[in-house]
Amino acid sequence: MINYIWVGMFVIGLVYAAITGHMEEVNEAIFKYAKEGVTLCFGLIFILVFWLGIMKIAEVAGLLNKLAMGFKPLLKKLFPEVPENHPAMGYILSNTIANLFGLGNAATPMGIKAMEQLKKLNHNRPEASRSMITLLALNTSSLTLIPTTVIAIRMKYGSAHPTDIVGTTLIATTATTVAALLIDRYFYHRRQKKNKYK
Repeated sequence: MINYIWVGMFVIGLVYAAITGHMEEVNEAIFKYAKEGVTLCFGLIFILVFWLGIMKIAEVAGLLNKLAMGFKPLLKKLFPEVPENHPAMGYILSNTIANLFGLGNAATPMGIKAMEQLKKLNHNRPEASRSMITLLALNTSSLTLIPTTVIAIRMKYGSAHPTDIVGTTLIATTATTVAALLIDRYFYHRRQKKNKYK
């Protein structure tokens, strides 16, 4: 569905530019920002490789396992339908830890894998299960300790203090994560009450 939305926006933009006589500016913007996008991606690769390397060292040293063990009791309460040793729980833990370090590129594949496993637990029904909705809320709000990607972008564009955003990011993502989980639980209990009285 999202592909159709993007294509629709692109086509509407091009048609509007053609009608209003702004095609030259559109062509200029396409080439300018395509080049800038590639340059930015190469700049981000170095930062992401560094932090992924740090995560690998932490994994070998056993720090990630300790962090995962710390989060496991909380995640078991958030995902009561998921058996403790099910692959979905491992992917959820990996996704959460990658998000903690601001590694969205590393977190996304883990989130997709977790969602696939949760869909299997849901017997491939077309409607999302409680755990699938909770994972989406948790992943979207994503509590972040170190916003690696944002720091990399700030460094790329010459910020004098690229790490100044760490404190505000922690406060903002803590607030959004708490809000997302409260809203998730509110609507879950509301659905349960509706089903009870049907």
